[in-house]
Amino acid sequence: MRFCRNVFAAAVLLAVPIMGFAATCTMQDEMSLQDRNALAAAGARLSDAIASGDTATVKAALLPAETSSWDGIRAAVEQAAPLTSGGHVQFRDAFLLDASSQAASADTQFFCANASGSMNITISMHNLPPGRYAVLLADALSAPLAGQLGIILAWDQPSSSWLLAGLSVRPGALDGHDGDWYWRHARSLAKVDPWSAWYSYDTAAYLSLPLDFLSSPNLEKLRQEQAQIEPSPHTALPLSLPDGDRTWKIDGVNLDASLHEADLGVAYESTGVTDPAALRTEATAVMTAFLKAQPGIRANFHGLWAYAVKNGQRTPVMELPMAKIP
Repeated sequence: MRFCRNVFAAAVLLAVPIMGFAATCTMQDEMSLQDRNALAAAGARLSDAIASGDTATVKAALLPAETSSWDGIRAAVEQAAPLTSGGHVQFRDAFLLDASSQAASADTQFFCANASGSMNITISMHNLPPGRYAVLLADALSAPLAGQLGIILAWDQPSSSWLLAGLSVRPGALDGHDGDWYWRHARSLAKVDPWSAWYSYDTAAYLSLPLDFLSSPNLEKLRQEQAQIEPSPHTALPLSLPDGDRTWKIDGVNLDASLHEADLGVAYESTGVTDPAALRTEATAVMTAFLKAQPGIRANFHGLWAYAVKNGQRTPVMELPMAKIP
Protein backbone atom coordinates (compact mmCIF):
# COMPACT_ATOMS: atom_id res chain seq x y z
CA MET A 1 0.00 0.00 0.00
CA ARG A 2 1.27 3.45 -0.84
CA PHE A 3 0.41 7.00 0.06
CA CYS A 4 -1.08 9.14 -2.69
CA ARG A 5 -2.08 12.81 -2.84
CA ASN A 6 -5.74 13.48 -3.52
CA VAL A 7 -6.80 16.70 -5.23
CA PHE A 8 -9.10 17.45 -2.29
CA ALA A 9 -6.93 18.74 0.52
CA ALA A 10 -8.60 17.55 3.69
CA ALA A 11 -7.90 18.66 7.20
CA VAL A 12 -8.69 16.48 10.16
CA LEU A 13 -10.11 18.11 13.28
CA LEU A 14 -10.44 15.64 16.11
CA ALA A 15 -12.17 18.00 18.51
CA VAL A 16 -13.32 21.57 18.91
CA PRO A 17 -10.25 23.77 18.48
CA ILE A 18 -9.37 25.86 21.47
CA MET A 19 -5.99 27.38 22.27
CA GLY A 20 -3.08 25.71 20.52
CA PHE A 21 0.39 25.00 21.89
CA ALA A 22 3.73 24.76 20.11
CA ALA A 23 3.50 21.77 17.82
CA THR A 24 4.66 20.82 14.36
CA CYS A 25 3.05 19.07 11.41
CA THR A 26 4.96 17.36 8.61
CA MET A 27 3.13 16.42 5.44
CA GLN A 28 3.96 13.15 3.73
CA ASP A 29 6.06 14.62 0.92
CA GLU A 30 8.37 16.20 3.48
CA MET A 31 8.67 13.26 5.89
CA SER A 32 11.90 11.38 6.26
CA LEU A 33 11.98 8.08 4.39
CA GLN A 34 12.07 6.25 7.73
CA ASP A 35 8.92 7.97 9.02
CA ARG A 36 7.08 7.61 5.73
CA ASN A 37 7.86 3.90 5.49
CA ALA A 38 6.91 3.26 9.13
CA LEU A 39 3.56 5.02 8.75
CA ALA A 40 2.85 3.27 5.45
CA ALA A 41 3.52 -0.12 7.03
CA ALA A 42 1.37 0.58 10.09
CA GLY A 43 -1.40 2.04 7.96
CA ALA A 44 -1.37 -0.87 5.52
CA ARG A 45 -1.54 -3.44 8.31
CA LEU A 46 -4.44 -1.67 10.01
CA SER A 47 -6.40 -0.78 6.88
CA ASP A 48 -6.25 -4.37 5.65
CA ALA A 49 -7.52 -5.59 9.01
CA ILE A 50 -10.24 -2.94 9.11
CA ALA A 51 -11.44 -3.67 5.58
CA SER A 52 -11.62 -7.40 6.31
CA GLY A 53 -13.33 -6.96 9.68
CA ASP A 54 -10.38 -8.47 11.55
CA THR A 55 -11.11 -7.00 14.98
CA ALA A 56 -8.49 -9.18 16.68
CA THR A 57 -5.65 -7.61 14.67
CA VAL A 58 -7.04 -4.12 15.20
CA LYS A 59 -7.38 -4.66 18.94
CA ALA A 60 -3.83 -6.00 19.15
CA ALA A 61 -2.61 -2.73 17.63
CA LEU A 62 -4.60 -0.54 20.05
CA LEU A 63 -2.68 2.00 22.11
CA PRO A 64 -2.93 0.92 25.78
CA ALA A 65 -4.17 4.38 26.79
CA GLU A 66 -7.16 3.93 24.43
CA THR A 67 -8.40 0.64 25.87
CA SER A 68 -11.58 2.30 27.15
CA SER A 69 -12.38 3.40 23.57
CA TRP A 70 -12.33 -0.13 22.18
CA ASP A 71 -16.11 -0.57 21.93
CA GLY A 72 -16.41 2.47 19.68
CA ILE A 73 -13.44 1.42 17.56
CA ARG A 74 -14.78 -2.12 17.21
CA ALA A 75 -18.13 -0.69 16.04
CA ALA A 76 -16.28 1.37 13.43
CA VAL A 77 -14.45 -1.73 12.19
CA GLU A 78 -17.74 -3.60 11.89
CA GLN A 79 -19.19 -0.73 9.84
CA ALA A 80 -16.20 -0.66 7.49
CA ALA A 81 -16.77 -3.94 5.63
CA PRO A 82 -19.79 -2.86 3.54
CA LEU A 83 -18.17 0.51 2.85
CA THR A 84 -14.93 -0.96 1.51
CA SER A 85 -16.42 -4.04 -0.17
CA GLY A 86 -15.56 -4.29 -3.85
CA GLY A 87 -12.68 -1.83 -3.66
CA HIS A 88 -9.04 -1.57 -2.66
CA VAL A 89 -7.79 0.78 0.01
CA GLN A 90 -5.33 3.49 -0.98
CA PHE A 91 -4.07 6.29 1.24
CA ARG A 92 -5.07 9.82 0.35
CA ASP A 93 -2.83 11.72 2.72
CA ALA A 94 -0.73 11.46 5.87
CA PHE A 95 0.19 13.99 8.54
CA LEU A 96 2.96 13.51 11.09
CA LEU A 97 2.28 15.51 14.25
CA ASP A 98 4.84 16.30 16.93
CA ALA A 99 3.59 17.57 20.29
CA SER A 100 6.47 16.15 22.31
CA SER A 101 7.51 19.61 23.51
CA GLN A 102 4.30 20.02 25.50
CA ALA A 103 4.71 19.84 29.26
CA ALA A 104 1.26 18.31 29.83
CA SER A 105 -1.96 17.38 28.07
CA ALA A 106 -3.40 20.37 26.24
CA ASP A 107 -5.76 21.43 23.45
CA THR A 108 -3.34 21.51 20.55
CA GLN A 109 -3.46 22.86 17.02
CA PHE A 110 -1.20 21.75 14.19
CA PHE A 111 -0.80 24.00 11.17
CA CYS A 112 0.17 21.95 8.14
CA ALA A 113 1.43 23.28 4.81
CA ASN A 114 3.38 21.78 1.95
CA ALA A 115 6.58 23.31 0.61
CA SER A 116 4.83 25.26 -2.14
CA GLY A 117 2.19 26.63 0.22
CA SER A 118 -0.60 25.32 -2.01
CA MET A 119 -2.04 23.17 0.77
CA ASN A 120 -2.84 24.66 4.19
CA ILE A 121 -4.44 22.45 6.79
CA THR A 122 -5.24 22.84 10.47
CA ILE A 123 -5.47 19.80 12.71
CA SER A 124 -6.77 20.28 16.25
CA MET A 125 -6.80 17.75 19.06
CA HIS A 126 -8.47 18.05 22.42
CA ASN A 127 -6.57 17.39 25.64
CA LEU A 128 -3.66 15.85 23.74
CA PRO A 129 -0.86 14.31 25.85
CA PRO A 130 2.72 15.11 24.88
CA GLY A 131 3.98 12.82 22.14
CA ARG A 132 4.12 12.09 18.44
CA TYR A 133 1.01 11.32 16.41
CA ALA A 134 -0.09 10.71 12.84
CA VAL A 135 -3.36 11.06 10.95
CA LEU A 136 -3.91 8.90 7.87
CA LEU A 137 -6.76 9.34 5.41
CA ALA A 138 -7.61 6.48 3.06
CA ASP A 139 -10.20 5.64 0.40
CA ALA A 140 -11.62 2.32 -0.81
CA LEU A 141 -11.16 2.94 -4.52
CA SER A 142 -13.79 1.36 -6.82
CA ALA A 143 -15.99 0.36 -3.88
CA PRO A 144 -19.66 1.21 -4.63
CA LEU A 145 -19.93 3.15 -1.36
CA ALA A 146 -16.43 4.63 -1.74
CA GLY A 147 -15.59 3.93 1.90
CA GLN A 148 -13.23 6.29 3.69
CA LEU A 149 -10.98 5.59 6.67
CA GLY A 150 -9.60 8.09 9.15
CA ILE A 151 -6.85 6.41 11.18
CA ILE A 152 -5.18 8.16 14.12
CA LEU A 153 -1.88 6.71 15.29
CA ALA A 154 0.28 7.45 18.32
CA TRP A 155 3.95 6.62 18.79
CA ASP A 156 4.28 4.16 21.67
CA GLN A 157 7.70 4.53 23.25
CA PRO A 158 7.71 1.22 25.19
CA SER A 159 7.10 -0.84 22.05
CA SER A 160 8.85 1.56 19.65
CA SER A 161 5.91 1.32 17.25
CA TRP A 162 2.93 3.21 15.85
CA LEU A 163 -0.29 2.08 17.56
CA LEU A 164 -3.94 2.85 16.92
CA ALA A 165 -5.35 5.80 18.87
CA GLY A 166 -8.61 6.38 16.97
CA LEU A 167 -10.65 5.34 13.96
CA SER A 168 -13.52 6.71 11.92
CA VAL A 169 -15.15 5.20 8.82
CA ARG A 170 -17.85 6.56 6.54
CA PRO A 171 -19.00 6.36 2.94
CA GLY A 172 -17.55 8.60 0.28
CA ALA A 173 -20.67 8.34 -1.88
CA LEU A 174 -24.42 8.12 -1.32
CA ASP A 175 -26.94 7.10 -3.95
CA GLY A 176 -24.03 6.84 -6.37
CA HIS A 177 -22.93 10.45 -5.92
CA ASP A 178 -19.78 11.80 -4.22
CA GLY A 179 -19.22 15.01 -2.29
CA ASP A 180 -18.35 17.04 -5.37
CA TRP A 181 -21.67 16.07 -6.98
CA TYR A 182 -23.63 17.10 -3.89
CA TRP A 183 -21.73 20.40 -3.75
CA ARG A 184 -22.65 21.20 -7.34
CA HIS A 185 -26.22 20.06 -6.67
CA ALA A 186 -26.43 22.33 -3.64
CA ARG A 187 -25.36 25.30 -5.72
CA SER A 188 -28.05 24.54 -8.31
CA LEU A 189 -30.73 24.47 -5.60
CA ALA A 190 -29.63 27.47 -3.54
CA LYS A 191 -32.08 29.94 -5.10
CA VAL A 192 -35.01 27.62 -5.84
CA ASP A 193 -35.09 25.24 -2.88
CA PRO A 194 -33.14 26.54 0.16
CA TRP A 195 -33.89 23.56 2.39
CA SER A 196 -32.74 20.96 -0.12
CA ALA A 197 -29.70 23.10 -0.90
CA TRP A 198 -28.77 23.40 2.80
CA TYR A 199 -28.79 19.67 3.41
CA SER A 200 -27.05 18.98 0.10
CA TYR A 201 -24.21 21.16 1.36
CA ASP A 202 -24.20 19.13 4.59
CA THR A 203 -24.06 15.93 2.54
CA ALA A 204 -21.17 17.27 0.47
CA ALA A 205 -19.20 18.09 3.62
CA TYR A 206 -19.96 14.69 5.18
CA LEU A 207 -18.73 12.81 2.11
CA SER A 208 -15.53 14.79 1.72
CA LEU A 209 -13.53 13.00 4.43
CA PRO A 210 -14.00 10.44 7.18
CA LEU A 211 -13.88 12.72 10.22
CA ASP A 212 -16.40 15.30 11.35
CA PHE A 213 -14.26 18.20 12.45
CA LEU A 214 -11.88 19.83 10.01
CA SER A 215 -10.44 23.06 8.69
CA SER A 216 -9.44 23.44 5.07
CA PRO A 217 -9.88 26.06 2.36
CA ASN A 218 -12.28 23.79 0.44
CA LEU A 219 -14.52 23.14 3.40
CA GLU A 220 -14.46 26.79 4.46
CA LYS A 221 -15.56 27.77 0.96
CA LEU A 222 -18.38 25.22 1.09
CA ARG A 223 -19.61 26.48 4.46
CA GLN A 224 -19.41 30.10 3.32
CA GLU A 225 -21.63 29.28 0.36
CA GLN A 226 -24.04 27.42 2.62
CA ALA A 227 -24.21 30.35 5.04
CA GLN A 228 -25.48 32.58 2.24
CA ILE A 229 -28.65 30.52 1.78
CA GLU A 230 -31.80 32.42 2.77
CA PRO A 231 -34.03 31.43 4.38
CA SER A 232 -31.97 28.70 6.01
CA PRO A 233 -33.40 25.78 7.99
CA HIS A 234 -31.47 26.91 11.06
CA THR A 235 -33.46 30.13 11.26
CA ALA A 236 -36.75 28.24 10.75
CA LEU A 237 -36.26 25.64 13.47
CA PRO A 238 -38.03 24.75 15.67
CA LEU A 239 -40.75 24.41 13.06
CA SER A 240 -44.51 24.13 13.74
CA LEU A 241 -46.44 22.09 11.17
CA PRO A 242 -50.26 22.22 11.17
CA ASP A 243 -51.82 18.82 10.47
CA GLY A 244 -55.61 19.01 10.71
CA ASP A 245 -56.55 19.51 14.34
CA ARG A 246 -52.96 18.88 15.45
CA THR A 247 -49.71 20.77 15.16
CA TRP A 248 -46.41 18.93 15.05
CA LYS A 249 -43.28 20.61 16.36
CA ILE A 250 -40.03 19.76 14.58
CA ASP A 251 -37.04 20.37 16.85
CA GLY A 252 -34.30 19.49 14.37
CA VAL A 253 -33.49 18.17 10.92
CA ASN A 254 -30.12 16.72 9.99
CA LEU A 255 -28.40 14.48 7.50
CA ASP A 256 -28.70 10.84 8.58
CA ALA A 257 -26.57 8.40 6.58
CA SER A 258 -26.76 5.55 9.08
CA LEU A 259 -28.23 3.23 6.41
CA HIS A 260 -25.71 4.43 3.82
CA GLU A 261 -28.44 6.41 2.09
CA ALA A 262 -28.95 10.16 1.70
CA ASP A 263 -31.67 10.37 4.36
CA LEU A 264 -32.67 13.25 6.60
CA GLY A 265 -33.43 12.70 10.26
CA VAL A 266 -36.48 14.58 11.58
CA ALA A 267 -36.68 15.00 15.37
CA TYR A 268 -40.22 15.85 16.53
CA GLU A 269 -42.00 16.32 19.83
CA SER A 270 -44.04 13.16 20.39
CA THR A 271 -47.46 13.00 22.02
CA GLY A 272 -46.05 10.29 24.24
CA VAL A 273 -47.60 7.22 22.64
CA THR A 274 -45.70 4.04 23.40
CA ASP A 275 -47.54 1.37 21.43
CA PRO A 276 -45.21 0.52 18.49
CA ALA A 277 -48.00 0.72 15.90
CA ALA A 278 -49.27 4.03 17.26
CA LEU A 279 -45.73 5.39 17.36
CA ARG A 280 -45.20 4.46 13.71
CA THR A 281 -48.52 6.08 12.77
CA GLU A 282 -47.49 9.25 14.56
CA ALA A 283 -44.08 9.27 12.90
CA THR A 284 -45.59 8.77 9.46
CA ALA A 285 -47.94 11.71 10.03
CA VAL A 286 -45.00 13.90 11.03
CA MET A 287 -42.98 12.92 7.97
CA THR A 288 -45.96 13.58 5.69
CA ALA A 289 -46.51 17.01 7.22
CA PHE A 290 -42.83 17.83 6.89
CA LEU A 291 -42.76 16.94 3.19
CA LYS A 292 -45.90 18.99 2.57
CA ALA A 293 -44.11 21.97 4.09
CA GLN A 294 -40.88 21.29 2.18
CA PRO A 295 -41.87 19.36 -0.97
CA GLY A 296 -38.47 19.75 -2.62
CA ILE A 297 -36.94 17.43 -0.03
CA ARG A 298 -38.86 14.49 -1.52
CA ALA A 299 -37.08 14.77 -4.88
CA ASN A 300 -33.60 15.40 -3.52
CA PHE A 301 -33.13 12.83 -0.76
CA HIS A 302 -33.62 9.10 -0.41
CA GLY A 303 -35.90 9.06 2.62
CA LEU A 304 -36.60 10.27 6.15
CA TRP A 305 -35.80 9.00 9.62
CA ALA A 306 -38.27 9.90 12.36
CA TYR A 307 -36.97 10.52 15.90
CA ALA A 308 -39.55 10.93 18.66
CA VAL A 309 -38.58 13.33 21.45
CA LYS A 310 -40.33 13.13 24.83
CA ASN A 311 -39.10 14.29 28.23
CA GLY A 312 -35.67 14.92 26.83
CA GLN A 313 -35.35 11.41 25.41
CA ARG A 314 -34.75 10.99 21.65
CA THR A 315 -35.95 7.66 20.25
CA PRO A 316 -35.45 6.48 16.65
CA VAL A 317 -38.81 5.26 15.34
CA MET A 318 -38.27 4.25 11.72
CA GLU A 319 -36.86 5.12 8.32
CA LEU A 320 -39.03 5.31 5.21
CA PRO A 321 -38.00 5.88 1.58
CA MET A 322 -39.76 8.86 0.03
CA ALA A 323 -41.96 6.62 -2.13
CA LYS A 324 -43.48 5.07 1.03
CA ILE A 325 -44.29 8.38 2.74
CA PRO A 326 -47.86 9.53 1.93
